[in-house]
Order: sequence, then C-alpha cells, then structure tokens
Amino acid sequence: MLRMTTTAPRLNQGRPDLAALVEAVSATRMHAAVRELAGDRYAGRRVGSPGGHAAAAWLAKQLGELGAQVQLPEFDVEGVRELYQTPVLEWSSAGQTRRVEHRRDFVEHLASADLPHARSALLVKIPETGAAAGSGTGLRERWVLAEAANFGRACELAETQGAAGVLTVRGTDAEGWMPKMIAGPPARAVPVIAVRPEVHRQLGEALDAGLVQVVGSMPLRQIASRGRNVYARFPHIETGGHRGGAGHGDAHAGGPGDGNAGLRIVLSAHYDGVGDDPDRRLPAAADNASGVAAVLEAARVLAAAAPAGALELTVAFLDGEEAGAWGSAHHAPTLPSDTLVINLDGAAQLHEAAAVEAGGPAHALLAVLDQAARLTGVPLRAGAMASDNRRYAAAGLAAIGIGMGMPGYQTPAETPERVELDTLLAAARLLVAVAWLLAVPLATVR
Repeated sequence: MLRMTTTAPRLNQGRPDLAALVEAVSATRMHAAVRELAGDRYAGRRVGSPGGHAAAAWLAKQLGELGAQVQLPEFDVEGVRELYQTPVLEWSSAGQTRRVEHRRDFVEHLASADLPHARSALLVKIPETGAAAGSGTGLRERWVLAEAANFGRACELAETQGAAGVLTVRGTDAEGWMPKMIAGPPARAVPVIAVRPEVHRQLGEALDAGLVQVVGSMPLRQIASRGRNVYARFPHIETGGHRGGAGHGDAHAGGPGDGNAGLRIVLSAHYDGVGDDPDRRLPAAADNASGVAAVLEAARVLAAAAPAGALELTVAFLDGEEAGAWGSAHHAPTLPSDTLVINLDGAAQLHEAAAVEAGGPAHALLAVLDQAARLTGVPLRAGAMASDNRRYAAAGLAAIGIGMGMPGYQTPAETPERVELDTLLAAARLLVAVAWLLAVPLATVR
C-alpha cells in the first residue's frame, strides 16, 4: 500500500523551476474548461453523439493551440444503451393511482428489453415455491415484482411464461438520485424496470393488501456508435536531440524501433459522459470534465515550460469509457511497451486522499508519483480505480489510475459548481510534477 503523503507542500526544498511550474497552474482556466464541457451544447457527451463529437472537436482545438500535433482516430462501439424517450411507471391500488419520477423513484435496468409504449397489467410476486402469487393465473401478461436475490429466476420465469415485465430493486445515491449507466449485461427478452427500495416496499405492501395494476414503459435500445479519441503529441517538450516516432500510425506516444531513448508518458482522461436523458440534463462535470480539465492544464503548463531532459509527452482524451472503456482498448495496443500511462478519472472533490491504482510494471512510476505527491502536498492512498488505466495495464504497460472524487456521479446533480477548485489544482499540479520528475533525475530535486 502507498504511504500516506504529507499534506504540507515542500516545493521550496526542491528545484525552484519546479515550484514555479506548479504555481503556473490555473484553477480559473480549469474551471472554465469544466463549465464548457458540461454545457448544454455537448448534451452529456455520450459516445458517438453529436455532443460527444463536438466535445472532441473543442478539445482538439485547445490542444492544437498549445502547439501539439493532434489526431482524432475513430473506432466502433457496440451495445450502447440509449434511452430514447422518458420511461413511465405508475400503479393503482385501492382506488388510488401513483405515478413516480424517473431517476428519482425508478430507472432503466440495463438488462431490459425495449418497451417503447406503456403496458398495463396486474402485478404478481414470485414466491419461494416458484408459482406466481397475487392473481392465481401465473405470470402471463403480468408485471412481476422481483427481489434482488431472485432477480435472475424471476426474469427466466417471466420470459418463459410471457410476462409483461419485471420490477426489481436498486438503490439510490446519498442525494436520492439513481445514477445513469449506458453499459451493462446482455439484454433479457423481457422489459425490466428498477425501482428504489422504498417504492419496491410500497408495491409489495399494496400487493399484500389486494390487486395492484401497473403501467410501465422502458424505451431503451442498444445501438452501435462511432467513438473518437483525441491524441496530442508535444514534440517540443522532448529534448536531448530526439524526435521519436509519436507520429506513427495512431498518433501514439512513440513507436517500436524509432530509436528514441527518452521516456514516453501518456496523460489520459476520458471526456465522454453517459449523455443527457430525453428530458433532463446530466452535465458530467465531475465524471470526467474535471479530469480532462486537469490534464489539459497540465499539458498547457508543460508545453510552455519545455523541461530539461528527454521526455516525450502525449495527451490522450478518450471516448467510450462509460460504454466499456472502448477508447483506451483501441489506444493501448498501439503503444510501445515502455510507455508510462497516468489516467485521471475524477478531480472534483478530494477528501482525505486521492485514490491510486497501479497496474502492469508500474513500480518505478509509482515511486515517481509518490515523490511528486510529497513535493506538491497531495495525499495518496491505494484504492480501486476501475477506469481506462486497466486497459493500459492489461496491455502490459506501466499504468496508474488516479481518482479525486465525483460528487453527483452520473446524475443531474453533477454540476460544475460542485467541482472544487482546490481539487483541480491538486490534480494538475500532481501531473505536472510527475512529468517533470520523469524528465529530470530525482537527485536534482531532493
């Protein structure tokens, strides 16, 4: 496990130029980038959508203005869940009808079959014995109330007996939202709606007391789309007489046999989100406009500084992470085996420490990260980071994933106002320090 780093900055004990570099990081610029990417015209930045492509174009423009060589390679993405209408759910019992709110009281289940039009049917339960309870007529043309523990069995019975659909249970976040996701298990042959625990309990109690009529729709389909990564190579950061091979093929950081003796580092962050609901904005400010803003600012500072030492820097803004990390899966196999990768997913709310996950041959890179954290005063802890870093690590690369919080994760509450300036500063300064330490021998900063 990583040692907890100190929280007091110690840059005055290192190179003055590193201290100046860190101080050049701008929270104002980063927060402006977060607000831009979370804006209405990007519509939640779902992979393959016009909003997602517009975000890629904006990022490419920013990187080009920094003097980078920019490419936007595309790739196919399969199985993206698209909620193309707002679903409905209501039920009636004892002469009263209650309609509940999407994303507050119920949400799309990713295993659901497409149900574009509302279907009205009686509700039944699946008891332990396997027969349907609540109507005495089995499951045909009935909504089935399933517990989490018997969800799979309920779906199988619903499919074989021709049920109208399945209602299962799913929790909410601390603020009462049910987050949106767009990648999941294979679709079932029956519609599935997930309801929050309180609604599930109310339905069960109403069914115990008498007949319950449910009306529900789930307009959810699977689509194929086209992802678009944004790669930016900064050749002027590399010194020592090498120009490397980062322009080969897929604009990766270097290429096999290019003769470049310098270090190759990729700073990555996914820019895509889960996309807006048909009637509600999901700004995706924390996940991951915040991480993108920090990487962009780190690149801006490093590009202007041109640190001494051989360092080949590539920025990779990745698409399709929310749909299954497709962008990094496309990118990772193109990279030389000695490439170092640092992926930032979430830089919005640093609590006690940043979560760090190392994969592949990352021991030396982890040591540099720890040194950079001590110099910048960013506390670290070992923690799971299920993001693009895992795709790079699976390709045999030294890869580290860093996370610094995502308030409002994948809900309408994930707004730019919740992205903390101090956390953006911590993230960008940490990335700048890591890159600098890789370019300059550690002995010169101790």
